Amino acid sequence: MEIRLEKLDSSQLKTKPDENNLGFGRYFADHMFVMTFDRDRGWHDAVIRKYQDFSLPPAAMVLHYGQAIFEGLKAYRGKDNAIYLFRPTDNLRRMNVSAERMCMPAIPVDEVLAALQTLLRLDADWIPAAPGATLYIRPTMIATEEGLGVRPAGRYTFFIINSPVGAYYPEGFNPVKIFVTDKYVRAVPGGVGHVKTAGNYAASIMAAVEAQKQGFTQVLWLDAIERRYIEEVGTMNIFFLINNELITPPLSGSILPGITRDSVLRLTRDWGLTVTERKITIDEVLTAIENGSLQEIFGTGTAAVISPVGELHYKGRDCCINQGRTGAIAQRLFNEIQAIQNGYQEDPYGWAIKL
Repeated sequence: MEIRLEKLDSSQLKTKPDENNLGFGRYFADHMFVMTFDRDRGWHDAVIRKYQDFSLPPAAMVLHYGQAIFEGLKAYRGKDNAIYLFRPTDNLRRMNVSAERMCMPAIPVDEVLAALQTLLRLDADWIPAAPGATLYIRPTMIATEEGLGVRPAGRYTFFIINSPVGAYYPEGFNPVKIFVTDKYVRAVPGGVGHVKTAGNYAASIMAAVEAQKQGFTQVLWLDAIERRYIEEVGTMNIFFLINNELITPPLSGSILPGITRDSVLRLTRDWGLTVTERKITIDEVLTAIENGSLQEIFGTGTAAVISPVGELHYKGRDCCINQGRTGAIAQRLFNEIQAIQNGYQEDPYGWAIKL
């Protein structure tokens, strides 16, 4: 695929933000990658150009029927000031799983990865060097055909934008407080809970807002049928260390198959830990808290990497986890994954790609 490059000159570049005060998703790099799909031509008109607004007709089908998917990955400024990507091919392949479920066209993974690498080299100055800061990468696809009627669109736009970010949670790597909801549900088997489609996140906002008003960082979702089985946190997969067994819910069709989740499973199994993917109820977790067998809870995701949980709230009850402290496994995982991502540790898995 031929990619046209429309590079900005120095007078058109934005002023870079303070790397020590980035927040999350507030600033965007100078350039973006865009390509278009239609049934007759496939993917075409690939271009790296100025980050700028799109023009969409009011009848663009994404606005009415929700054909919108995205991914999230990061670029790191690591050892010797080099730039690294972490498992980008897995993210792009997962995007094609989302595309298939949402009746959208698959992207050419190798060509998109090459375009992303070109984009990152062009905007390398946007990849922060401050401790804990990274460049968040957001590939997105939307249905842009103009028309009404519930059906797959015939035209799509795919784009990649980049945003320098700090810690996702205000707590940083400190333990977060999680609200367990049995009022709302995130996804059901047979639905779209296993893919990154925009509607999943829109549906989760109300529960998150209610939790945040009560002082909690995120929502822990239970299954939609019995409201007993733990699924995932709003932006993370979830792990429990009980009696030295590391437990995470299985990929049952309503849980996103996280890239960081998979990395944690592979690492901890190689460390010789007992690691189990199985159903776990909120009652089992509460019992383990009561009898002292629960040692750690932590979430995993691209945005936060590893996020230790210091408190669970369920049905009016506050449960302190590990005395509100970060557990040893969470800390080791955070350190080791970050070291691999930044090129400071040997990578036997081939996860890190150096630009």
